[in-house]
Amino acid sequence: MGIKVLKPGLMTTIQDAGRKGYQNLGVSPSGAMDLFSYTLANLAAGNFNDEAALEITLIGPRLLFEKDIIFSFFGAETEAKLSGSNIQGGKPIAAKKGDVLSFGRMKAGCRTYLAFHGGILMPRQMGSRSTYLKAGFGGLDGRILEKNDVLPIRQTSCRFSRSWSFSPSLASYLHQDQIRVMPGRQSEWFSSDAINQFSEQEFTISPDSDRMGYRLKGPSLAKAREIEMITEPVSFGTVQVPADGNPIILMAERQTTGGYPKIAQVLSADLPILAQKKPGDKIRFAPASLAEAQLAYLEQVKTIGSLTKTVNEKWQKEVHIVEEN
Repeated sequence: MGIKVLKPGLMTTIQDAGRKGYQNLGVSPSGAMDLFSYTLANLAAGNFNDEAALEITLIGPRLLFEKDIIFSFFGAETEAKLSGSNIQGGKPIAAKKGDVLSFGRMKAGCRTYLAFHGGILMPRQMGSRSTYLKAGFGGLDGRILEKNDVLPIRQTSCRFSRSWSFSPSLASYLHQDQIRVMPGRQSEWFSSDAINQFSEQEFTISPDSDRMGYRLKGPSLAKAREIEMITEPVSFGTVQVPADGNPIILMAERQTTGGYPKIAQVLSADLPILAQKKPGDKIRFAPASLAEAQLAYLEQVKTIGSLTKTVNEKWQKEVHIVEEN
């Protein structure tokens, strides 16, 4: 008994912070596309480690709780109901056995993360519970959720001495369309016109996009010279340009190496903005320096650290847990 899937949603998968230490073997880290939202959902649910959660994409699921459970969700703006009553994310919510949780379509953004106190108790594969769809392992048999699946969870009940929630301003990034980038390793291979087009013109995320990569529609980026390159490592946010000149941004479930020239690298602090974009959304790239990238990263780390401390104190003082395996 745990959580029964009544409706799976469009694409709902089990994800955590990713599969670390296996890229040298060709295994993608996978993991949550938007690590910021994933982390905040876990914090609000009282998880201070990288517990497995549900990544809900565009259209949410309908779930039956077969146990008492504490949960939270954070990310894209969406309508959520617990047994018919509207609920808001970014805070711990207590559900009883028999309650039904349902999500609608995403109103702003693309992905919401649903975390449960104690996490989803799937076995780890290569150190992670993340679903690796392209390889077909991790999570729940390496696939998206299906009707009648049952997710194992730890039974928890609680009482709150005070109600609290995250500030709505933490989700303001959902409405940003500017993505900061640093020059890629082969940025000098591109013509000056291509570099200007890349930083000054708008791109649209193609329907042919997924957790592996976002294909972009916009100006075709011409290279100043044709050079054969040796395949080399890539990372989350690498912007490659294949022969047709249309950029591809590599995402959480990317391959580990690539042979296309890299015009840019998305700042790690802006990956959550990118992860919340859906097909048809428009984005613009803004040049940034290494110093700016480091500062943005440190600011995000500081924000999460401060939230972790505050939420941990609230859980210690204001949430009284009763757990039963």
